Amino acid sequence: MAANPISDADGDLDRYLAEQENKALLRFLTCGSVDDGKSTLIGRLLYDTKLIFEDQLAALQSDSAKYGTAGADLDFALLVDGLEAEREQGITIDVAYRFFATPKRKFIVADTPGHEEYTRNMATGASTADLAVVLVDSRQGVLKQTRRHSFIASLLGIRRIVLAVNKIDLVDFSRETFETIVQEYMEFAATLGFKSITPIPISARHGDNVTFRSGRMPWFDGPTLLGHLETVPVDSDELAKPFRFPVQLVNRPNLDFRGYAGQIASGRIAVGDKVTAAKSGQQTTVARIVTYDGDLLQAAAGQAVTLVLKDEIELARGNLLVDPAARPHVADQLQAHLVWFDHEDLIPGRSYILRTETESVGATVTALKYSVDVNSFSHEAAKTLSMNEVGVCNLSTQHPIAFDSYAENRTTGNFVLIDRFSNATVGAGMIDFPLRRAQNVHWQALEIDKAARAAQKHQSPVVLWFTGLSGSGKSTVANLVEKILHAKGKHTFLLDGDNVRHGLNRDLGFTDADRVENIRRVAEVAKLMNEAGLIVLVSFISPFRSERQMAREMLPEGEFIEVFVDTPIEECARRDPKGLYKRAKAGQIQNFTGISSPYEPPEQPEIHLHTVGRDPLDLAQFIERYLDAR
Repeated sequence: MAANPISDADGDLDRYLAEQENKALLRFLTCGSVDDGKSTLIGRLLYDTKLIFEDQLAALQSDSAKYGTAGADLDFALLVDGLEAEREQGITIDVAYRFFATPKRKFIVADTPGHEEYTRNMATGASTADLAVVLVDSRQGVLKQTRRHSFIASLLGIRRIVLAVNKIDLVDFSRETFETIVQEYMEFAATLGFKSITPIPISARHGDNVTFRSGRMPWFDGPTLLGHLETVPVDSDELAKPFRFPVQLVNRPNLDFRGYAGQIASGRIAVGDKVTAAKSGQQTTVARIVTYDGDLLQAAAGQAVTLVLKDEIELARGNLLVDPAARPHVADQLQAHLVWFDHEDLIPGRSYILRTETESVGATVTALKYSVDVNSFSHEAAKTLSMNEVGVCNLSTQHPIAFDSYAENRTTGNFVLIDRFSNATVGAGMIDFPLRRAQNVHWQALEIDKAARAAQKHQSPVVLWFTGLSGSGKSTVANLVEKILHAKGKHTFLLDGDNVRHGLNRDLGFTDADRVENIRRVAEVAKLMNEAGLIVLVSFISPFRSERQMAREMLPEGEFIEVFVDTPIEECARRDPKGLYKRAKAGQIQNFTGISSPYEPPEQPEIHLHTVGRDPLDLAQFIERYLDAR
């Protein structure tokens, strides 16, 4: 079977292209559990709508013989599963996007993986979809992953569902089986806020009720899958929403032109309209709307344009141009639903990178309010989120960001969390609302600032952050450094790990989450002391790079000096001044750094001290000379 050729005779090509341009577009995804037939279904749709070329068909026949799981039949899943690993394992790993069209509508379909490990890819596909086709294997019924994917689809704003009960041929086209599955799913999804759920019994492998009505299920009088996709309403209200324009690039090719490039997320804009920079509140007027094909008088959601403004205002990448009468929230604290993707658990208090449509900012989960059980939707008390779990949390960002709630605008209300060191996307979030305290608490301007306090002390404020294993000599060296500085008339303060745990951090244990919170609190105290103009010495194991980086970023550049007190663990255990290694090796101390909990050594510390064979006083004097040289 070959794809239909298009002739250019008598303007057929121009007419065809015009017809395609004017067709409505439906974005949908297929989701569900492993081996429910998602890729096979999309392959069947492509095959039946005659969108497979002869060379593709030949390749499919060859691949079906090599990788296929359909016996002598074509394995339509291979049209979509393009990765070698996918073909060998018979599963979908990445999101595969395919375009196809019928005389009535254009479609972009995302084939998303069913395996739990790749739930993050399912969320990616759902983030732009208008409809979800949830597949259920007739033999398996509604599974946990079916529920998880449906819940995530609901969170991500999808309001129309097709419940495709697949492999109905393997249960003898049983009406009873179909109705039992439909009833279970309807009861489960009753509270998810879907506008419509359309159940269809199908056989993706044989095509029953996919593109043609099956004669083997006379008891079913509903639509075929394709028929439903062609006629289902597309709830696109982006044009009716307030104007939102995320600035992606400041375009300055010469001194006579300054434009702001991006894609309109929602609403409309016209030359002469007033707009406001979301963060600063500065207002101006649109002077030009520039595109590659020339200037426009107006533009709408989905169009990529460059806006030229009448006035020069404070505006850069990461900001939003908005309707002055309907401005978004601007806050540094917010509540959000969070889907966790990473193998490593979420740790409240740890600093991640929060990335919105155009902006990246350091962010911390300040409180995990609860996790959501995807089977019962009950709210469960939780201290962390594991891979594929969903929770509601409070977040704090390093500086205010502009956003809408996700329910109001999917583009300006979503974000991802990124690990600072691996650069992996570890979570996806949907913003619920700003926290009220973020709007009520304002920074109080003080007349005496850090510079004045430091000048009074005749010194430059700095934080010396000593890190190393227990027994490495951190406290010994830090104490000697403070004695030397004190003797020279410097104003100092030493924050020692054991001492702080007797007071400020006495409520914390030694889990990873508690260790992160321990360092966060100490970093905040060190920052305040730095503001006081002091030389602050911090002596903590601080085993994780993320938290040391967080502490560094709290301070102005050059005022955080990382001192790595590098002592091999064997030497630390030999010294063992508090008997901790002996107890840890005997199993009497849990989560002991270097034994049962990891230590991540600094990669580029400002000062690297090798302690073996060195006198602590010599090391302290080396640090004092380093400070003098600054």
